[in-house]
Amino acid sequence: MTPAVLPPTLWFTRCPVPTATGIAADRGWLTEEFAPDGITVRSLQDAAPGADPAAHFTHALPGLFREGGNVPALWARSRGERTRLVGLTWIEERQTVLVRPGSGIRGPEALRGLRLAVPAHPVAIDFWRAMALRGFDGALAAAGLTPDDATLVDVPAAGHRGQWAAELAALRRGEVDAVYVKGAQAVEAARREGAEVAVELDELAAHRFRINNGTPRPITVHQELLDEHPGLVDRFLAVLLRAADWAAGQPDEVARILGAETGAGAEGVAGAYRPGTHLALRPGLAPDRLALLAEQEAALRAHGFLPEPVDITAWADPEPLRRATALAAATPPTP
Repeated sequence: MTPAVLPPTLWFTRCPVPTATGIAADRGWLTEEFAPDGITVRSLQDAAPGADPAAHFTHALPGLFREGGNVPALWARSRGERTRLVGLTWIEERQTVLVRPGSGIRGPEALRGLRLAVPAHPVAIDFWRAMALRGFDGALAAAGLTPDDATLVDVPAAGHRGQWAAELAALRRGEVDAVYVKGAQAVEAARREGAEVAVELDELAAHRFRINNGTPRPITVHQELLDEHPGLVDRFLAVLLRAADWAAGQPDEVARILGAETGAGAEGVAGAYRPGTHLALRPGLAPDRLALLAEQEAALRAHGFLPEPVDITAWADPEPLRRATALAAATPPTP
């Protein structure tokens, strides 16, 4: 059999959150790994023109590695894109429910009967809306409640600039009582608005209350790349594993990289990501992570985001990560 011709380019895309992909890209290790093969490694976010940004959501680019939110990844698979799940991480990103200052609203039980902001963005897969719904799902469930115990208020987001801008504006105007936010920029936005925290989802005991777009966060590849060039997939994942291992000993450098990745300042990064985030970047496919993703799939389907069911067990392929782990173990530590 004639070996498949190596692709001239490998692509990667990641969300503006803590990822091993972002660490590896910052350090230049992906470029170094594939340069001897004559393969260029390009970021989907940084490579325009010549790249379709929509592939971050559709994964309709066979040479693409994606480490990002699970809502678009599940949506792409649900629509029939031939992707495979090859890794999962779980990284807390400070998910909170915000309320107006002086409202006195505190704790999950206090959400009963409130008007909860649910944004509506004019995009193919509204992951912002999904995040808000799932955030409120978790907060309410922690008190034994469901969304039926509150009022969901649609907040049109078109024309608003910045993350959470539409919801926070609705909160400021008194049109809603509570807003779900997460991550570094959300910390900064809340401080600008003077909003108060009613619920810290990260402090809820059970992981299931914190399942959302980034928890757990998948790494996906296209089946075509996996079929034609499994060795390239293994090597890419091995670089991510080495990047995660390096990050475990470099908390200050990881904080710097997170600032660049998220677009937030040091205060936002410190407020969003707990001490120890630098230790949690290594992907895996442990049964507990797969079970949490299966819960997310069922909830997203119930909320109407997925046109068809996604069998998480069938979607996951543990072999590339298993081979990559062996490959990384045989490689000298990255300085």
